[in-house]
Amino acid sequence: MIPRHLGTAAAVFVLLPLSITALGATNADAASNPRVALPQTVNPSVGHSHRIGDLPVGQKLSVSVSLKLRDSAGLDRFLAAVGTPGSPEYGHYLTPAQFAARFAPTKADLDRVRSYLRSQGLTVTGVSGNRQVVSATGSVSKINKAFGTHETNYLDTARHRHFYANDKAATLPSDVAAAVQGVSGLDNHTVRHHNLVRPAAAPRAASSGLGPSQYDGAYRFDKLGADGTGQTVALWEFDGYKQSNLTTYDSQYGLTGPSVSTVSVDGASYDSSPGDGQGEVELDSEIVRGVAPKATQLIYEAPNSDAGEVDMAAKIVSDNRASVISISWGSCEPDTTSSSMTSVNNSFKQAAAQGISIFSASGDDGSRDCSRSTSGSSVRAVDFPASSPYNTAVGGTNLSVSGTTYSSERAWSTSGGGISTVFSRPSWQTGTATMRTVPDVSSNADPASGFAIYTVGGWQVYGGTSAAAPLWSGYAALYNQKAAAAGKSALGEVNPKIYSVASGSGYSSALHDITSGSNQDYSTATGYDRVTGWGSPIADGLTSALMGGTGGDGGGSSGGDGTCTTAQLLGNNGFETGSASPWSASSGVVDSSASEPAHGGSWKAWLDGYGSTHTDTLSQSVTIASGCKATFSFWMHVDTDENTSSTAYDKLQVQAVSSGGTVLGTLATYSNLNAASGYVQKSFDLSSYAGKSITLKFTGTEDSSLGTSFVIDDTALNVS
Repeated sequence: MIPRHLGTAAAVFVLLPLSITALGATNADAASNPRVALPQTVNPSVGHSHRIGDLPVGQKLSVSVSLKLRDSAGLDRFLAAVGTPGSPEYGHYLTPAQFAARFAPTKADLDRVRSYLRSQGLTVTGVSGNRQVVSATGSVSKINKAFGTHETNYLDTARHRHFYANDKAATLPSDVAAAVQGVSGLDNHTVRHHNLVRPAAAPRAASSGLGPSQYDGAYRFDKLGADGTGQTVALWEFDGYKQSNLTTYDSQYGLTGPSVSTVSVDGASYDSSPGDGQGEVELDSEIVRGVAPKATQLIYEAPNSDAGEVDMAAKIVSDNRASVISISWGSCEPDTTSSSMTSVNNSFKQAAAQGISIFSASGDDGSRDCSRSTSGSSVRAVDFPASSPYNTAVGGTNLSVSGTTYSSERAWSTSGGGISTVFSRPSWQTGTATMRTVPDVSSNADPASGFAIYTVGGWQVYGGTSAAAPLWSGYAALYNQKAAAAGKSALGEVNPKIYSVASGSGYSSALHDITSGSNQDYSTATGYDRVTGWGSPIADGLTSALMGGTGGDGGGSSGGDGTCTTAQLLGNNGFETGSASPWSASSGVVDSSASEPAHGGSWKAWLDGYGSTHTDTLSQSVTIASGCKATFSFWMHVDTDENTSSTAYDKLQVQAVSSGGTVLGTLATYSNLNAASGYVQKSFDLSSYAGKSITLKFTGTEDSSLGTSFVIDDTALNVS
């Protein structure tokens, strides 16, 4: 057996000549570094707008340069696994640091982009916490030089508004372009509209419209026994609010909870003087408060621009302070630069990896989402961000209640819905379309059955899918509170779970199927449709259905309700992600070297083998639901330079440990005496731990001479 430190040193010496060779090749390539175009970086409105003249060369512009994610195929595989019940990774979400280590742009790519921008005379003003966005400012002349563009003033004759834009695709040197997803901020045409429908009437002194007790009762949120305690919802906004209006709403309905706070993005500061979108921000906050009063609300406010949206998405997922994002703003896909949408969607992928749920308003213009924009009402289109596969798009209904009880529901005639032209149909979505369809779910949005909202110094009755999205976001906060108490994982990316429930026998007890009404081009139908999706929530039934499919994540001290869902509970059970998570491991334990081959695949856990005094650990926390039969197994290979017949010098303990660190039981102890030429499978009955959260822990200890390697692979904790 070759000691590990010698094997590692040998690898370093072998690699040095290759590194020198590669460096020489890089320097040689730098002599010819042609510029290449970045696709989809010209705003579609340029093609049907009137050119006015050049933008003044001294005018300052701000841009956000988005970098490509690393190992996109691996990320897609992880996202599919983390949201699929029965998968080893199910519910085992990543931290921002873990996501960055596996999928974020490399530091080398970041440095290359940052250095290039500075070399062109631009000022780099920041880098997003997830390394996906580099922000910079500079004069038009420097922007033109850096990106090979020509910034021009235009008149959008259809909308009668002036804007500036680049008249051709941005270009970059090939080595820089290889790392770049897109550039936002080269035009200021696309602005996000709020999906709120407000009355023409002046604000009233008395409240009217649906209050919390009515919509909480109708959708059975009040049956969950939860209030959002311990949960945080991020509100995605392009305007500000007045705290006094939110306080008045709370007082009217006897609601108490944490104070709302603002998180500024790119220096946005609206609250001292909110604009036309004030009613939107206050609607969002008040609906979330009405559903989940004890949830913490963070109102993220960004400049209303492509760059502002890109930067807000990156900041929310990098901050990782919220488990739910509520979005009530959007723009129609045909009027939005595709590269900017892709950049935002990359942050949404990170949100899914981290277990963050996103609910987005599907729009208030039916199947013609561009009715208020340049492309016009003749174009079938859907709203972004709702069209992102990692967002749950929320459509609109007209809700009838009897007191606080659900009576009936039909589609709102202008509920946003249709087929995306940007995003392909995800694997979990049903139907015949090859592209993503929206919405996914729905709830009350018709202003004729609208919500009582206090804003701009008076009571209004507001509707729009802007009200539907925060209502579902509030529900997610209630769900996450319940899940945490049960030792289960957060809701995370919702769509795969919703579609699974709706396609099963429990559909009618989890969701109201809306079967009457239409928008311009689509009608409701039994089951899924492009007006109301799968329908509106029956909160207690939906929670039971979703909770039954949620694997334990080791978050609690007890688990389950006496029922057991057949599953394999360990995440990254074959170590094939190439990193430890969700295991905790000593440095170097998760390994792919050929010195000790894996049992399956390329990666395994290799404890000890140094030939000197050393201790390695490997552990993972799990919750075994009550009523489960549980079997823990793994494949082990022991390789040693010690004797194999008399004295146990080097040892491996396998233990079950409590959350507080107390050893509940030692399952087995192995040593150099167990050395063998191949792998042997070990198995243990852990049914006695049903209803508890435990940590499965391997501890390898090695004495001062002659090494022993304990190699673990293809672990499993099967419950049934």
